[in-house]
This record gives sequence, structure tokens and C-alpha cells, in this order.
Amino acid sequence: MNEHRSQDKPFDIPKWVVWEAFQRVKANKGAAGVDGQSIEDFERDRDRNLYRIWNRMSSGSYFPPPVRAVEIPKSGGGVRVLGVPTVADRVAQTVAAMYLERKVEPAFHEDSYGYRPNRSALDAVGKCRERCWKFDWVVDLDIQKFFDSVPWELMLKAVSHHIDMDRRWILLYVERWLHAPLRQTDGKITVRDRGTPQGSAISPVLANLFMHYAFDAWMEREFPDLPFERYVDDAVVHCKTERQAQMLVLVIGRRMRRVGLSLHPGKPRSCTAGTGGGGSSPSTPLSPSSATRSGPAPLPTGTGGSSRRSCPRSAKTPSRRSALKCGAGGCTCMERIRWTNSHDGSTRSCGAG
Repeated sequence: MNEHRSQDKPFDIPKWVVWEAFQRVKANKGAAGVDGQSIEDFERDRDRNLYRIWNRMSSGSYFPPPVRAVEIPKSGGGVRVLGVPTVADRVAQTVAAMYLERKVEPAFHEDSYGYRPNRSALDAVGKCRERCWKFDWVVDLDIQKFFDSVPWELMLKAVSHHIDMDRRWILLYVERWLHAPLRQTDGKITVRDRGTPQGSAISPVLANLFMHYAFDAWMEREFPDLPFERYVDDAVVHCKTERQAQMLVLVIGRRMRRVGLSLHPGKPRSCTAGTGGGGSSPSTPLSPSSATRSGPAPLPTGTGGSSRRSCPRSAKTPSRRSALKCGAGGCTCMERIRWTNSHDGSTRSCGAG
């Protein structure tokens, strides 16, 4: 694996890139795919296996095997289906992902946080908390079955926009990976016509690329004054007024349908978040303590200069949502979140103002 390139191949894929991709796959560990080959098994004939991947990819003759479907129970009931490629296919996908990430990463929006270098869900929570002191309302969004629903035509169009002629092999293999069937737990082969398996090495960058054009760039173009934080298929958009938030719910729903997606039933929801009429953040930072469910607790209304503190998501459970129901007499908190002052240990509840 010491040669850097071969002039007699249609696609220039250096061997050292395949080697680096294998090192990443090995570090990430992971289960065996449909062939039952573990990383340890792959390593027993490592050089020959890596050469076979390089030779086929650089020749244009690499075709991915089916992806093994694995069902993961959800905490709220039901299952999430993950796709587990073979070790060799994970190496091949990582080769393409390394090139594609380098192309698309500079174009991504600064408020996209999922699957990106040096970014995390807690970074998104911190930025959301900061903005909640400036905007009174937020819209909480979740794409329904995103990884199962992404339309291939639009995905390939987004990939092709960032690929030069000398890297056209990336588009070729992305299309083949999208078409790779799923082998279910009972051995049945399922042919897919949309989506990208959650759990594959190429899916994170593809998901971010699709949502960049479907949501991030669209929001920046259509609503440049409304900031947001997005973590893959979850997003929070900050609004000034309730009317603006309710309007945005409808408009974003229409946008998602136009790009072949749909919002999760029961979401999006708009809720109060931030100080009334804007304001500065408290001098002592607040850190999440616990989340408990309780009956409706009305927020104070008609109290002149009183302010409503923000209700950011818990940093320990970034995906947890607080739902506030808006009525004529103010807003009612359906899920009260307790917050602890990190300096003096005192607590406050967002349902209590």
C-alpha cells in the first residue's frame, strides 16, 4: 500500500487514502455486515483486502453488497432500523466520505452541528440558550423518518454540484450505495427507492449535504433575520412573535414537502423561549439539573416588567423537547424543566417564570 497512484486506472484514488480509510474504520470498530466478517477477520488478510478495494474503486468496478438491517428499540416505543455495511464496504464509503467532506464542509452553514468536525449537540444547545435571551419564541422541528425518506434524485443533484470531473467516481459510487438493498433479520432482501441507511459511513455527510440545501441555505435566503440551530434532522428556529412562529411552522412544512420530506406528527411546535421583549443573559449561568413532567402550570401574565426566562433543552439530553401550549390567557407549560444555578445550587422552573 505504498504506491500513491496508478496511471492505468480511470479513477485516481491513491492507495494511501484507502489505508487511511481503513484506520478510521478500525478505530470506529462496529459490527460485521452481511458477510459476517469482523474487523479482526478483515485484518487477517488486510493487505489483500485493501488492495481489492482500491483496485475495484479505481477501476470503476466496485459494487457494494447488501446492507444488514439491525433493529434498535426506541425509548418511546417502536424500533429504529440501522444499516450495517460490511467492513470492506465501510472502508470504501469512508474513502468517498473523506473526499466529499473536504469539498462540502466549507459550504455548510455555521449553525449546522450534526456529524461535523469539532461540533457537538452541546454546542447547539449552548447557542440555542444564548439566542433564547434575544428571541421570545422558538419553533421546534423534527423530520419524520429522515434517513428512510431522502429522495435520491435531489441527493445526487446536491452531490454533483460539489464534484469536479476528476472526482466523478464519488457520484458514481454514491448512487450505487443509495441503491444497495437491505437484508432484513429474517434474510429477506428489501429493495429501496429512497433514503440512505442510517449507520453507514457515507450517510452523515450525505444527510448534512441534503439538509444544507433543503433547510439551511433556504432559511438563510428566505428568513435571514431568523437564526436557527440544526442537528441533522432536528432544528430549532428563533422568532420574535407568536404569529411569526406559527407562520414559520406552515412555511417550513410546505418547504419540506417540496423536497420530499415531512415533519414529524405532533411537531413542529412553537413555544415561548427567552425574556419578554429581549434582554441580556443572567450574570450567573444556569445549567440543567433534571427534567420532570407535571400538570399545566401557567406562566405569569400582566405583571408589567416581569420577564419569562428561556427554556432551552437539557444539555444532558439534547434531543429532549419542552412543549408549551399557548392559550388566550398566556402560555401553559406541558413539560416543566427544572434548572439549577451552577453557583449557589438554587433552582428555578421555566413553568414558574
